This record gives sequence, structure tokens and C-alpha cells, in this order.
Amino acid sequence: MFEEASEVFDNMFKSSFPLTFIVFIPAVLILVSPLPAEAAHEFTVYRMQQYDLQGQPYGTRNAILNTEARTVEAEVLSRRCVIMRLAEFSYEEYQKALRQSAGAVVIILPKNMSAMPQDIVQFMELEPEMLATETIVPVYFAMEDDELLSIYTQTLTSSSSQGSLSAAEVLLHTATANGFQMVTSGAQSKAVSDWAITSLEGRLAGVGGEDLPTIVVVTHYDSFGVAPWLSYGADSNGSGVSMLLELARLFSKLYTYKRTHAGYNLLFFVSGGGKFNYQGTKRWLEDNLDHTDSSLLQDNVAFVLCLDTLGNGDTLHLHVSKPPKEGTPQFSLLKELELVAASQYPEVKFSMVHKKINLADDMLAWEHERFGIRRLPAFTLSHLPSHRLAQRFSIMDSRSVSPSSRHGAGEPPAGPYVDVEKLSRNTKLVAEALARVIYNLTEKGAPGDLQIFTEQMQVQDEQLSAVVDWLTAQPRAAQLVDKDSSVVSTLEYHLGHYLKDVKRHYVKADKRDPEFVFYDQLKQTMNAYRVKPAIFDLLLAVCIAAYLGVMYLAIQNFGVLYSVVRRITQPKTKTH
Repeated sequence: MFEEASEVFDNMFKSSFPLTFIVFIPAVLILVSPLPAEAAHEFTVYRMQQYDLQGQPYGTRNAILNTEARTVEAEVLSRRCVIMRLAEFSYEEYQKALRQSAGAVVIILPKNMSAMPQDIVQFMELEPEMLATETIVPVYFAMEDDELLSIYTQTLTSSSSQGSLSAAEVLLHTATANGFQMVTSGAQSKAVSDWAITSLEGRLAGVGGEDLPTIVVVTHYDSFGVAPWLSYGADSNGSGVSMLLELARLFSKLYTYKRTHAGYNLLFFVSGGGKFNYQGTKRWLEDNLDHTDSSLLQDNVAFVLCLDTLGNGDTLHLHVSKPPKEGTPQFSLLKELELVAASQYPEVKFSMVHKKINLADDMLAWEHERFGIRRLPAFTLSHLPSHRLAQRFSIMDSRSVSPSSRHGAGEPPAGPYVDVEKLSRNTKLVAEALARVIYNLTEKGAPGDLQIFTEQMQVQDEQLSAVVDWLTAQPRAAQLVDKDSSVVSTLEYHLGHYLKDVKRHYVKADKRDPEFVFYDQLKQTMNAYRVKPAIFDLLLAVCIAAYLGVMYLAIQNFGVLYSVVRRITQPKTKTH
């Protein structure tokens, strides 16, 4: 048969060049003409958290993507990049993508979070669930823009139309439709070695003796959310840092004058790694209580006041692991907070919340529990009634989201934000209560409505607002703030402006049994290429093969017909 076909093709070449052109040139042109991948859009993506804490992995384990885009409306999501918008985000659909082993998930965040308050609340509640277990599927977040929205709309149209079509129509539609290939530029993530979490301390020395009581004011500066590069932490805990710096400024002024220089040491501590079980505080306590013979924490500690999430609301809760006993300094602070709130700020509802430390939990509830474990009297002040509220760990906690831009008159806020007026009020309330304890004003008969911080000593709203604005101008996730970060150096500068003996403390994970492990590749560039789907190549190859097969049969039949006609038309030779 091959010899016959060779003869036919040879005859065709010799007899009909146009026929040769018609048969072979189209197939050759199709084969040698590539379908270039058109670069439709380049944008930045922020990967979900990836870390290990006390041996338990959290977040996504993968960072590489090179696959076609789909939306959750598509029937098959396996090995596809599933694009979702926050406005239509559903945890069930997110789980569907993970169950079907999607190649990746990209969640598009709106430009203006304030336009969708209910979605903010819903997504905040889901962030802890998304991080509760690890997944091998890369999960990214991207900020919405016109090009990305167009890609989503086209992909949605393509994915949605497949549900109402027959199998043949789906095949044809899939083969002919334009698609998008999503490709990341980064490498696979790997553990970051020798990462140092930095904490800062400074002090104001009291006057009147050597064994003076010490009041410790603590807050953590790092933020947390489902994606580190989107974690700005305005209320949690930019408000706490802003309040601590303002308290340091106010009391440094009081301590510069002999008449108001009190008999208390004031120790200020700004901790790192707060969102990772308060690693900075843990190491600081170990350094001061276990590895040195001289420390203010080893002597007469009156109490430790931790500041956490204080930039909003008309409630203040003093969270304690053990209710303070009457006659102790911590009981005095409790009573002074109650007195100042009732006398000067009646709109504030103040209460004490008692919760025992549960050492069986993987994570401590509040920062004061780190001190409670070491038998130091401590509590946390917050406008939140519970440590479980999702707004302490959300990427929605950003400075740009404010009540004036998001709500009409009388409408309650839906998500976290910082109200500078309420932060200023809370700062003054705390300052007044601390001053009443330090100067023993209640026992001296001073009325509850006596205001110390007025006129030249008043709380500066502009200062509080500027600090919150500065802190929320960059993400402060613990994985992003190293010892050379501008966040650390600027905090160190401000503390040094008000306090004495400002110093740094570092904590690194143990190499043999690390309590925490961070990973890189948390921010990448993603390219969306306009391409034909993979099935198009398969269908094209089938069509070419069918075309050549038909041509082969046609040429073969033409050769047979040509031979018959030739025999008929040839003149017969006469025999003699």
C-alpha cells in the first residue's frame, strides 16, 4: 500500500502542482503557525499566610502557579486557577475549589472596602477558618483594577455558559473560546532562617528610694491577617502602640519636674511577635527573670498593663486571669479606671472580664497571660469583650476604612477602624487612672472628676492620628518586620525621645525545635496571558489528521481513477 501511495503522490507531484498546493500547504501553514500567548495583564498578588507555630503548619504550602483561569461556576476546577471576587466570596465555594484540587485560588479585593460593609464582616469571620488548616493549593489576594475585572468577567462568562450546554456544545465552546493562563514569577516558598523578632523597652526611673514599685506598660506592634502583605493592623494594634507612645510622652513630662516626679518606676515595652503567641514578650521575660541578676521585673512589680485594640467603641474591658485582691496596686488601678470612666466619661461602659489561663490551648488569649504564667500581676485593656473576635486578626483592619466614608448618619460601623476621637478619649482615661494610682490621689481625697492632663499636658489628637497613619502606611506582619525595618528604627527613635535606657531585644527560633517558622514568597508578580485552551491544540491536531486522511483517500481514489481513465483512453496496439 505504501508503494502504491508513493507512486500516487509521485504522479500527483509530476502531473498537478496546483493539487499539491491545495492538499499540503494548508496543513503545513497550520502546523508551523503558532498561536502566541498574548500578555493581557501584569499585577501584584499577595499570598496567604504560611508559617509553623509550635510544630503545627498553617496556611498554604505552595507558591507556584501556571494554569488556566476559571471561576467557581465551572463544572471542573481541578488544576485550574479559580478567580473569586470578595463581593461574591463564599466559604463553601472556596472549599469546593480546594476539594477539587484547584491549581490555585485568586481572591480579588475591591478598591474601596467601605462600599461593602457586610462583606467585610463576613470575610473577617472567615479569615481564621481559612488559616485553621494547611492546604497545598496556593491562595492569593489581588487588588481590583479595570484589567483584572475584565479578565474576571470574561472568565465568568466562559465558565457560566458551560452549565446549560450539551456535551458537544461544551467541547466546541471550550475549544473556540479565548482563555487566560495565570503564571506567577516567583519560586517555590522556603523557610526563612535566622529571622529575628525585635522588641523595644525604655524606662522612666522613679524617685525616693531603691526598692520602688514598678508599673509596666506593654503593647505589641505587629499586625496579622490572612495575607501578611495586606495586614496593616490599624486598631489591632496600631491603636495600642499610639496610646503607649502618648503615655510615655505625658509621663516623661511629669517626671522631668521635681514636684511631679513620682515614687514609681515606669517601664514601657513594645513587643514583636505578638500575633505569634507573644514570642517577643516570652523572650523578654526569660531574659529578665532567668538570665540576669538585676531587673525591674525581678523586684517590686506593682502591675503590668497591656494595651490591645483601643481605637474604637464606647466600652472598655479589663481582661484579667485572676481578679485582683483589695489592697493591691492592681485593685487600685481597677477602681481608678472605674472612677475616671464614671466621673469624666459616663458614655464609656467599663467592666472587668475574668478568664483563666488555659495552658492546654495552642495560643494564649491576651498578652497579659504571658506575665501571668510567670506570676506577675497583669491585665489587658481593650474595647473588645473577647479575644476571639475576628477583627484582631483581619486584613480588613486598615486605616482607610473609616465611619465617615462608609456610613450615613446614625449607621453603626461594620468593620474595624480607628476613631481618633475615641482613641484620644481612651488614652486620656488611662492616663488619668494611672496618674491617680501613681500619685495616690484617691487616698488624698481628690475628686473623681479632677483632670490632670489639661492645657499644656493634654493628650494630643494630632500625635495619636499621625502615629496611627504612619503605622498603617505599611504592613507590619511579623514576617515582614526585621531588625533593620523602618518600623523598628522609628519606634526606637520615638521611645528614645521620651524614655531612658531604650534598648532592643531579639528572639530567634531554636534551630532544633523551633517555636515558629516563617516562609518567603509572600508577594509575587502574576501575569495573565490570553491563550486558547489546551483542548484547542488537541482538537486542532485531530482536525489536521482528519484533513490529511481525507486528502490521502481522495488522492488514492484519484490515482486509481486516473489509471483507469488512462487505460481506457490509450489507443490499442494492433497485432499482426
